[in-house]
Amino acid sequence: MTFVLRVVVNAFALWITSLLVSGLEIVGAGSTEGMIAVLLGAAVIFTVVNAAVRPIVAFLSVPFYILTLGLFTFVVNTLMLMLTAWITGKTSWGIRIDGGFWTAFVAALLVTFVSFLGSIAIGRADRKER
Repeated sequence: MTFVLRVVVNAFALWITSLLVSGLEIVGAGSTEGMIAVLLGAAVIFTVVNAAVRPIVAFLSVPFYILTLGLFTFVVNTLMLMLTAWITGKTSWGIRIDGGFWTAFVAALLVTFVSFLGSIAIGRADRKER
């Protein structure tokens, strides 16, 4: 259930980010249902990338984390978003980042922030159910 909730939160974060960052586009969605499907598909890939690849990258970049006092986290988040865009770029749907690293950096900051807020909201809703 946690994976499904993370996918939904990430899909929402990607959608909000695509509305606010001009260089991040959702491609391959012709209708509202198509948009939801593309967002969920991209969010699944983004969630898997964050679960599988990010820990390896984080471990290998520990010296950079130490040197930057943790600010390198934002670079790793950017790389994970760019990897997701690259993977979905091999299909006819997904996310596309136009504008390079700095556009992806701003988008990753926003995705992180919206995901954080969504996780807090879901966490509070989960506590109320218990």
